[in-house]
Amino acid sequence: MQFRLEVDRDEWSWPRLSFDLGTGDFNGLGVPFPRATALAPDVELVFNVPTNLRATRLRPVARPGKFGLGTVKIEVVGKLRAVGHMLRVIAATDGFSRAVRMLADTIAPTADPASRWEARHQIARRYMDVQSGERGYADWIQVFEAKSNLISGQGLDSHGWSWQPAISVLIPVCSTNAPFLHATLDSVRQQTYPNWELCIACDQPAKALLEMILRNYAEGDSRIRVVYRNTNGHMAEASNLALAQATGDWVVLLAAEDCLHPQALHFVAEAIVTHSFASLIYSDEDKLDSNDERYDPYFKCSYNYELLLAHNTVRHLAAFRRSLVADVGGFRREFEGAENYDLVLRVIERLCSDQVLHLPRVLYHKRATSHTSLTSSMNCHVADAGRRAVAEHLQRRGVHGSVVPAPEAPTMNRVRYSLPQPNPKVSLIICTRDRLDLLAPCIDSIVERSTYSNYEVVIVDNGSVEEDTVRFLDGLPCERFRILRDDSAFNFSALNNRAVQAASGEYVCLLNNDIKIITVDWMEELLSFSTQPDIGAVGARLWYPNGKLQHAGVILGLVGVSNHVHRNLKRGELGYFGRAALHQSFSAVTGAALMIKKSLFIQVGGMDEELLVTFNDIDFCLRVREAGYRNVWTPYAEMIHYESATRGRETTLQETARAEQETLLMKRRWGHLLRSDPAYSINLSIEAEDLRLAWPPRIEAASKRTAVERNDAVALVA
Repeated sequence: MQFRLEVDRDEWSWPRLSFDLGTGDFNGLGVPFPRATALAPDVELVFNVPTNLRATRLRPVARPGKFGLGTVKIEVVGKLRAVGHMLRVIAATDGFSRAVRMLADTIAPTADPASRWEARHQIARRYMDVQSGERGYADWIQVFEAKSNLISGQGLDSHGWSWQPAISVLIPVCSTNAPFLHATLDSVRQQTYPNWELCIACDQPAKALLEMILRNYAEGDSRIRVVYRNTNGHMAEASNLALAQATGDWVVLLAAEDCLHPQALHFVAEAIVTHSFASLIYSDEDKLDSNDERYDPYFKCSYNYELLLAHNTVRHLAAFRRSLVADVGGFRREFEGAENYDLVLRVIERLCSDQVLHLPRVLYHKRATSHTSLTSSMNCHVADAGRRAVAEHLQRRGVHGSVVPAPEAPTMNRVRYSLPQPNPKVSLIICTRDRLDLLAPCIDSIVERSTYSNYEVVIVDNGSVEEDTVRFLDGLPCERFRILRDDSAFNFSALNNRAVQAASGEYVCLLNNDIKIITVDWMEELLSFSTQPDIGAVGARLWYPNGKLQHAGVILGLVGVSNHVHRNLKRGELGYFGRAALHQSFSAVTGAALMIKKSLFIQVGGMDEELLVTFNDIDFCLRVREAGYRNVWTPYAEMIHYESATRGRETTLQETARAEQETLLMKRRWGHLLRSDPAYSINLSIEAEDLRLAWPPRIEAASKRTAVERNDAVALVA
């Protein structure tokens, strides 16, 4: 496709080509900016036409603005020509050898069809990146941060607020580089919000140069106070001394080599004024290299308790009500290195989830030198202190369990909850129809690999006609297996609902018939979360047969109504800040392997039988969440999933119409969540599953979500 497009090179004018696939969605792809030529700015794009395409829509600008659209030329080309064109574009940027390697992956004789498909997908994705100029984080900062206030309709003037909360910034200084200390102090003095004080506690004996720097800053600004300690080397004690000098309503923690964004305290104060129920506020963060260039942003999700237990997701910037920090006893020396993590855990014990507020803005810049200079033994010490903090937190809550290093990320944590005694009974529910080649390995893997003993298997036979399948089912031992015959028209929701009613277990686990167990203690792992009183549905980590990741949690609005984040990640890769290898909460998990307490399943009404095939598990999880429970994904229960091998793809007009109706139902019921999943970030793209940057961020969706959360909290208080 070629066309002429004249449009300002501005993020809000980012052109997009969308496709109507008959499902109520206009899914598509971003169009590269025009190439400047002597004649006119031309856009050239090669893309795959979906087989069920109904209409195509070109959006030259994302928001009201001026553009000029010239001649449009569309040419249908074959796959070989299309791939060849994309590889030529890639070779011009990445080199000929890179293009050859990518081509080799698509034709490798030893590769399975899924691997070859993924290789072609990688070519298409790299082609789009090259065409788009491979926009990086530096470009993202330049484009969006300067205009973020205009986007949200909020200026930086705080004079019209009902009040201006006083914020105390705490800096413990033990030993630091003088230029870095200058940068840290300057980042506070350059804040656009005026009502702050800076409380610094400096160890003794400190370097004379550092003392001189601190005295000069204190003499030059009455809002800066410095106190000195008689001993040296304890960050927790220095932080407590800084806290003792604070008079502000809120305190913000800042390390002596790190920097605040110039608008950091403004956005914190704005959140305090706007969300009076909040008691802990945290933001996104990134790093500073040796040239003070920002990189490696951590775009966080909303408060996620299970992920917080795995590692300190609050970190920086963290703002606390000062009275709350005093009530919990401040910082504790015995958790040196993880004293901030320990403080966060003790604070959240006093709060409900609505009082923890996430600001989806990068307001804190961590100095990479201080981050990377830790020795291996120091890292181990910090990680151990963090695990002890989590263990004590669980003890204070009366929760039985242990905290161990996360197997794939040893500096992070894995919580292993103790199972109740005696072990509760689990009913495994498997819906099937023929396909003994899938069902038999599934059953064999359950029987041969499961170490949990108190379970039954309820198999719902939805009209099997093949003799081998019927014979196999009839031969299963009745003391462990129950066969429910149901020859009604296929309705995955109805089949599971009937099976749950018939199940004798206290907990039920929905399993697809194309699942094969990997980890022997998978049932114990799912059950350990399911037995926690505030947890609803629990999902497993699923792998494709080719060894790539299939399910690591569901994100709403991702490439449509919902999709699996981190899909096709290679085994051993940790994903975005470890999130592919750590337990955490999600809005939803896949029903291909989902455990939940039977009484809760029934309480929320089971699966919606209007959703015959798709989205029934997503809708179910959202109703569980709406009932006040967290849905959790754990990477420590692992299975192979052949994904929809039984029913195959939907190709008929009737199936397409049904899929469209189910999509529209989900949009009507959950539209507000589909635009801004609290388990995701508005700064990450919903157009791909690899957590790339969003162009542009979905700031308006986040504002609506925050308003909903605020209303819920006000109703709760009332």
